[in-house]
Amino acid sequence: MPETQDSHKELKVRAFEAIDRRAEDLERFVRDIGKHAEVGFFETRTAAKVAEFLRSLQLPVEEGFALTGVEALLDTHRAGPKVAVLGELDSVVCFDAVDANPDTGAAHQCGHHVQLGVMLATAVGLVSVAPELAGKVVFMGVPAEEYIQIERRLKLKQEGKIHFIGGKAELIRLGRFDDVDMTMMIHASSNLPGAGVDRGQTSNGFVGLTVRYTGRQAHAAASPDQGINALNAAVLGISAVNALRETFRDEDHVRVHFIITKGGDLVNCVPDDVRLEAYVRASSVPVIEETLARVVRAFKAGGDAIGAGTECRVLPGMFPLAGCPALYELFYKNSEPFVAREGFFDGGHMSGSTDMGDISQIMPAMHPMTGGMDGVLHSAEARVTDYDAAVIVPGKTMAATVIDLLSDDAVAARNVLSTFSPNLTKDEYLKKLNGYFEYV
Repeated sequence: MPETQDSHKELKVRAFEAIDRRAEDLERFVRDIGKHAEVGFFETRTAAKVAEFLRSLQLPVEEGFALTGVEALLDTHRAGPKVAVLGELDSVVCFDAVDANPDTGAAHQCGHHVQLGVMLATAVGLVSVAPELAGKVVFMGVPAEEYIQIERRLKLKQEGKIHFIGGKAELIRLGRFDDVDMTMMIHASSNLPGAGVDRGQTSNGFVGLTVRYTGRQAHAAASPDQGINALNAAVLGISAVNALRETFRDEDHVRVHFIITKGGDLVNCVPDDVRLEAYVRASSVPVIEETLARVVRAFKAGGDAIGAGTECRVLPGMFPLAGCPALYELFYKNSEPFVAREGFFDGGHMSGSTDMGDISQIMPAMHPMTGGMDGVLHSAEARVTDYDAAVIVPGKTMAATVIDLLSDDAVAARNVLSTFSPNLTKDEYLKKLNGYFEYV
């Protein structure tokens, strides 16, 4: 693999100058998206804004796949691998955030607006040097990375609008990555207000779980003996799950968390319909599935104790991230001109999850964490503190990384592909994911 610092210096300088010329446009874009957050599979305004920016680069744009997906293709017209650079369209829900949508609570406390800015900055840089590269680059705005509002997404599935309830899984199913050779994106890090890079390359995966307890309604004061209290069943089920926690091994990074989405209808009626949503996370698929079986038993025990019906529905979530070390090393090397030595750190294994993990199971992928945001992600305090560090620096770094991969007849990209062995084929991946729908 060629040296990355100086071997393509002239191309990188041209790409950086192009990004600098549009730095104000990129910041304006990110600020605008940050004030108009939308949740997964409903990111219509966001997708339209991404498409508008990509068209301004004279790139052909396709829209509307997986409801809100958008992509543009940069074709060098020279044979070579195809690289996908991704940005995520969706947001979380955080009503307390400064820029939260007052009606939906949608807010970019996840930093996905920053990702989109980085993807577009990368596109700006690479368009300026495309004739010197080999292969293709696709810039893709992907929906629904945040695994939220499960019942709403299951309704979309029931209506035939989607099959999987996570964005990248749906795009894999639709064949959007069939001709892609490697995939790259960044994610903003918590509490890293200046330019920085987290060297961590792995994360937890998870499966989703919905639980419904069905009891019998009765007057809560006059005749509670005639009822079956589904809320009490849920409380006992939650307690049983919590009793498992002391058995989780540290090295497995197990996390089990849940919310009650419905706790009853009226306080003077014994609740007969109580519902939860849960995640079961761990660092490997076998541990996820082992823990899932125990969690399902615990939730069912709550219903059995009260005499309530218990329905547990398992849903495919996200695979653990298994980053491609060669891609990360290129990214780190290209970060060095912009990030001080103390700005590089190893955050270790990420207990959270990303559906970039799904991509990493079938092709070389990277998902480094970068700076420019302060506060804990997904909290009301998360905010962009430095747009240059959040957007321009990682955008330049990503562009330089692609230049290293696709210059010199794409020899570096071909070397990455020659040494990579996927954990799953696409068919194996889809079979595994679909199997969760049939979990008993």
